[in-house]
Amino acid sequence: MHFQPQYRVYIAFFLFAMSTGSLFSRLPDLQVQLGVNKAELGMTLIGMAIGSLISLTLSSPIIVRLGSRTTLAICLLGVMALLSLIPLLPSAPFVFATLFLMGLLAGALEICLNVEIGRIEAQAGFGIMNRAHGCWSLGFFVTAITASLVRQAGISMQMHMHVLLGLMFVIGAVTIAGMKNAPVLTTAGAEDKAPHFALPTLALLPLCIIGTSAFLIEGAGIDWSTIYMEEVFDVSPFISGSGLTLFAFFMALARLTVDPVVDRHGARLVGRVLLSVAALGIAMAWIAPSPTLALFGFALMGAGCSAVYPMAVSAAAQRTDRPAVINVAAIAQMAFVVFFLGPPLLGFVAEAFGIRNAYLVCLPLVLGSILASGALPVGPARRKKLAA
Repeated sequence: MHFQPQYRVYIAFFLFAMSTGSLFSRLPDLQVQLGVNKAELGMTLIGMAIGSLISLTLSSPIIVRLGSRTTLAICLLGVMALLSLIPLLPSAPFVFATLFLMGLLAGALEICLNVEIGRIEAQAGFGIMNRAHGCWSLGFFVTAITASLVRQAGISMQMHMHVLLGLMFVIGAVTIAGMKNAPVLTTAGAEDKAPHFALPTLALLPLCIIGTSAFLIEGAGIDWSTIYMEEVFDVSPFISGSGLTLFAFFMALARLTVDPVVDRHGARLVGRVLLSVAALGIAMAWIAPSPTLALFGFALMGAGCSAVYPMAVSAAAQRTDRPAVINVAAIAQMAFVVFFLGPPLLGFVAEAFGIRNAYLVCLPLVLGSILASGALPVGPARRKKLAA
C-alpha cells in the first residue's frame, strides 16, 4: 500500500499522542499508586519538562545529522518503551527519572515532526500543519474515551498501558519502516544543515507567547480535567474522563477542519477568535456550578487552543532569518516545555488554592496571547522554496 508522505507523519503524530495520553488519562491512578498529593505529583511530572527543555535546546544538530526517519524511530519507539515502565515503578523518584528520559526523546520528536510536516507542506503547496496536529488531538481523543471506558470497567493501569503501548509500538515500527525523508528547505540562503542552539530571538518572542498559551491550556485540559471532575463534582470514572474526552474531541475536530478557514481569513483573525473561545472555556471551568457546564467549558478550551500552536509554528517556519529547524525548535522549546511544566505548577496552585483556581491562572497568558497575535500572518503564508 502506497502512502502520501504526510500520512506517515500524521500517523506518527497520532501514535505520539496515544502513547503519552495513556499516561495522562491514568494520572489519578498513578497518584494513588505513588501515594502522593497533587503538588508531589506535579513535581514528579516536571521530569518531562526538564528533559524536554534540554532536548529542545540542544537536539537540533543531532536531528539534522540523523534525518527524520532515524530520529522518529529512536524517539517515538523510545517514548513508548519508557512509558511502559511507569506502571511498574515503585516510587515517585523512579517515575521522575523515567519521565526525564522520556522528555529528552519527546523534545527531539516534537522538533522532528514539525520540521518534517513543514517540509512536506512546502512541497505540497497548501496548508497541512493544522491537520497534522489534528492527528495529535485525535490520538488524545481516542485514548481519552478508551481510558474512560477502561477505568469504568476497573481494568488496571498496568494492563491498560501495556496492551495499548505494545500495539502502538508495532504500528509505529511498521509506519516508520516505509518512511522517506522529505526534501530540505532553503532558508535565507542557508539550508537546514547548519543549526546551532535553538534559542528564541526577540522577533520570535510574540509567536512563542502564542504557542505557550496554547500549550498551557492543552496541558491544563489534558492533565487535570479528570482529577478536576472527580474532586469538584465526585462523579463516576466515565463522567470524570469525559472532560478530557470532550477537550480532545473538539480540539481534533477544529484542527482537522480549520486549514481552509485559515487560508481564507488569515491566521491572525482565526487566532484571535480561537484564543477568545479558549478564554471563555477557562472561565466556565473556573466558575462551573455543575458537571455539565464544566464539561462544556472543557469543550470550548479544546476548540479554542486547537489551531493556535500549529499556526504559530507555521509562521515561525516561514521566517527567513534562520534555518526552519532552529525557529521551529525555538518556539517548540518554550511551548512544549510549558505543556509539561505548566500542569505540574498548576498542581501546586490546585493544592494550595483549590483546583478551580488552577484554571484561573491560565487566563492572563491567554489574554497576553490575544495581544501578541499581531505576529501571525494576516493572509495565507507563502511557502518557501525547496532546496535544489
